[in-house]
Amino acid sequence: MPRVWIRPALYAVCGAVLAAVLFSRGDPGAAVAPLLVFPALAVLNSPLPFPRSIGALEARRRSAADGRPIVYWRPGCVHCLRLRVRLGRRARAAHWVDIRRDPAGAAAVRAAAGGNETVPTVVLAERSYVNPDPGWVRGLLPPPGGR
Repeated sequence: MPRVWIRPALYAVCGAVLAAVLFSRGDPGAAVAPLLVFPALAVLNSPLPFPRSIGALEARRRSAADGRPIVYWRPGCVHCLRLRVRLGRRARAAHWVDIRRDPAGAAAVRAAAGGNETVPTVVLAERSYVNPDPGWVRGLLPPPGGR
């Protein structure tokens, strides 16, 4: 199992175990909560809510061609999830790079953030913005369907 799925798998397993314990103690009503909360945490800490990631080199090439920003992120990052949620459907217009899967992406983030892997880092026209305001990033992207 790739490293990116370890935390979501742990959330799912812990939720199932907790629900089983509560159910075995005769409290099926209380067992429902872990069955709802823990899978939601698993999904939110996985790559599933994010658009498909590409490599940093491919993202730079595409960004140079279409002028859209590159978003460097990693699974489990609450700031990345906040950015993704605030962008809504417009998020698909950006080029997303998972720094856990792409060493070149991690190197680009370290270069932009003074040696740290602080995400989200947005790169637009060769300028880097570490943890930018989601409203500002949203304004950089075309409206959904307006590609």
